Amino acid sequence: MIEPHPSQPLVAMIHAVPAATRIAGQAFAGEFPQATVWNVLDDRLLDDARAAGGLTDALRRRMLRLIGHVMEGGAQGLLLTCSSYGEVVDTARGLWDVPVLKSDEAMFKAALAGPYRRIAVVASTPPAVPAAMAQLEALVPAVRPDRPVDIVTALSEQAAAASDAEAAARHLADALRAAGGAEAEVVLLAQYSLTPAREALAGLLGVPVLDGAGAAARELRGLLAPGQGQTVAAGAVAP
Repeated sequence: MIEPHPSQPLVAMIHAVPAATRIAGQAFAGEFPQATVWNVLDDRLLDDARAAGGLTDALRRRMLRLIGHVMEGGAQGLLLTCSSYGEVVDTARGLWDVPVLKSDEAMFKAALAGPYRRIAVVASTPPAVPAAMAQLEALVPAVRPDRPVDIVTALSEQAAAASDAEAAARHLADALRAAGGAEAEVVLLAQYSLTPAREALAGLLGVPVLDGAGAAARELRGLLAPGQGQTVAAGAVAP
């Protein structure tokens, strides 16, 4: 078992794709540098879920075993970076008394708690859109029960094949404008893979753009190191 240092909380992250390790690591380095990050990668999780047509009981048990592994190792907080396994978090919260976050949960809560009336969600893969909408709509009654919110979604599969972050941002901006999202007051990135395009997209649209990894890092910082503030990145919402 890893013995965490009081001033360096041990935060575990379970990833289903290698790229998430880098993206989430960069977010924590910027937003929660006090954390000691522990990366666990099972790069078959997503492919096996796709092959099975969704989560099976066996895949749920597999994720819970991974969660148990990091909990036994002394993790004080946990982030699952794959949205496909978000439902397993609900089970984990009943088993361990440690903050466990879904990939984009903190981002959705920050957007709903903010002053925004019109929220846009953008993705580059079709399954990410309904998954994001389901999470957002589930959080509305708890986070903003008395204020209306308009949510618009946009999909740009071209962004997934873009040569660089700036090109991806242009494709995402075009998709948002075509879907009516140009009038949104905040834009949410439905996938960690889109995080590198965040700043360029914010510049093109002139509104805040939030990413899941950065929001998760800020929420865990508030839970695990509340007295250790950190400058909030451009385009983000302060906790």
